[in-house]
Amino acid sequence: MHTGENEQGLRKIMDLTRIISIFILLLHIYYHCYGGFKAWNLTHDLSDRLLLNIARIGFLTNLHGSKSIALVFLGISLLGVKGKKDEAVNAKRAVLTIFAGLFLYFSSAVFLQLKSLDVAVGSYSLVTLAGFLLVLKGGTLMSRLINVKLNGDVFNHLNETFPQEERLLCNEYSINLPARYNLKGKQRKSWINIINPFRGLLVMGSPGSGKSYFIIQHIIKQHIQKGFSMFIYDYKFDDLTKIAYNYYLIHGNQYTVKPRFYVINFDDLERSHRCNPLDPSTLHDISDAAESSRTIMLGLNHEWIKKSGDFFVESPINFVTALIWFLRRYKDGKFCTLPHVIELAQVEYDKLFSILRSEPQIEALINPFVTAYLNDAKEQLEGQIASAKISLSRLASEKLYYILSGNDFTLDINNPVQPKIVCMGNNPQKTQTYGAVLSLYTTALTRVINRKACTKSSLVFDEFPTLYFNGIDHLIATVRSNRVATTIAVQDSSQLKLHYGKDQAEVILNIVGNVISGQVSGDSAKQLSEKFGKILQDRQSIAINRSDTSITKSKQLDLAIPASKISMLSSGEFVGVVADNPSEKIELKAFHTQVVNDHAALKREQLAYLDLPLFSPVTDKDISACFAGVKNEVRSLILCELERMMDTPELADLIIRKA
Repeated sequence: MHTGENEQGLRKIMDLTRIISIFILLLHIYYHCYGGFKAWNLTHDLSDRLLLNIARIGFLTNLHGSKSIALVFLGISLLGVKGKKDEAVNAKRAVLTIFAGLFLYFSSAVFLQLKSLDVAVGSYSLVTLAGFLLVLKGGTLMSRLINVKLNGDVFNHLNETFPQEERLLCNEYSINLPARYNLKGKQRKSWINIINPFRGLLVMGSPGSGKSYFIIQHIIKQHIQKGFSMFIYDYKFDDLTKIAYNYYLIHGNQYTVKPRFYVINFDDLERSHRCNPLDPSTLHDISDAAESSRTIMLGLNHEWIKKSGDFFVESPINFVTALIWFLRRYKDGKFCTLPHVIELAQVEYDKLFSILRSEPQIEALINPFVTAYLNDAKEQLEGQIASAKISLSRLASEKLYYILSGNDFTLDINNPVQPKIVCMGNNPQKTQTYGAVLSLYTTALTRVINRKACTKSSLVFDEFPTLYFNGIDHLIATVRSNRVATTIAVQDSSQLKLHYGKDQAEVILNIVGNVISGQVSGDSAKQLSEKFGKILQDRQSIAINRSDTSITKSKQLDLAIPASKISMLSSGEFVGVVADNPSEKIELKAFHTQVVNDHAALKREQLAYLDLPLFSPVTDKDISACFAGVKNEVRSLILCELERMMDTPELADLIIRKA
């Protein structure tokens, strides 16, 4: 028991043992150097008789035997020593001191061979005592060592490892990524099993974290292999499009109904198809026109997203809604295209308002503008309409007119009779202009794909914040039963908040069921860390005082993947959580793993890729003719409508004749 009396008794025993050790060593020196002591007159009859009696026992006669006995008693005395603990003392220093002492202690015998008796005895005695003292010092140093070995994992990596899913769980919809992870210092193989992609997949990661190379390209490949119709938003055209096209060539014949492959690209028109995002078949009522108007205007003016509801934001949206719905109603949508909307917006107010007033369904939308015009409220009118006209004029490009006014295909990609794989390319140098038009495509697409009895489909959005996708949260929440898988790739949640506003960004981030994240920092890392929860981790603490050292070990719940670790992930290293199905339960949903890519095989595959073909020959003359044709059609529409109104008595009064 650790009482004061017991410790005092132990100390006395250790002191006695050390005295015995010293006494035996002195007897040894006196016995084996007796001639020298006698020559120095340091002998006495009493000590001689005592030495003679002890010598009869026999242990003094052997030179190294008696020294060893003295050393044994010294070692016993050191066993109970409790020196003051010192972090500066290390085992290497103590061991070296002990070995140096042992070397001097036992090698001192060579001095007894010296011819000079005085030198031999003096040298032997001094070196032996020096060796003895060094052993004593080394043993004392050993007692001052902190002999508690704490966990040497400075960054707590081993504690923050946890078991992960090692089974390969496949179904007809799943995305399976091979990986490896660390479990208590051992590398183990695992799988990221996204068995229900219809619950939404969010891929996050800063530039260079490997979102496209390790995640998105595999999603495209595996979904094409499993017969999905697809829509791919390729921000850095044609990186993802080329992958999709080559996998389509390889696996296209495996589909029940072979899909058609379409591309929208505004830079190289020969490698692009034409498609009208305002196709009349997708605009069923004026609310669809309003949704399209909001998408195109907010796509062109991202700062308006945070000002939703403001008078000077809603007014241009309503104005464009009126233009779209008028064209949708005119001759059953013959001229219902975005280029015609742009040109119609540039018509003089008196002519434009006259023909718009003739359509009863947009009368409520157009009335504030007409009233302002008739009352000479020019500043108010310009504030309401000019922002719409200026924004739309940025799209008045010959190439855009050519693509947007054609109709090579419709956007019902999951049509069971005619499935499609559609890739739409952006240009990082023209993000705002192209992004607004592509946003309109995505809005039109979601109106027609969220239907029952359609083929399974996959939507992949790379660099999603460069689009304005009105209603993405509603899409993710409602398309699961219609087998539409949505993949959204962003660099950081702050980027999403910047472009979509805080509230809508929070909904998008929280509604997805599957999350895969590479290196992110700040609020993104904190939110992810909390999403992954806590695990039991070992904890150790040490207390040092003059007489004792104590260590405390415990277990406590702590974050499985701290925010600091997420902010320091390497390229190809991902954390995340997956969703499961009622019939396919996954107990280990969270993961922190390195996705395994066969780099050499991927390199060979990429070198064998075919370039996109020329879909249709296009000349500059064709493009210019299309551009001029749209303008002429709008002018003709205005003239025809005005003539019709003048010939119709009940409409003639609606014509504005302002001086």
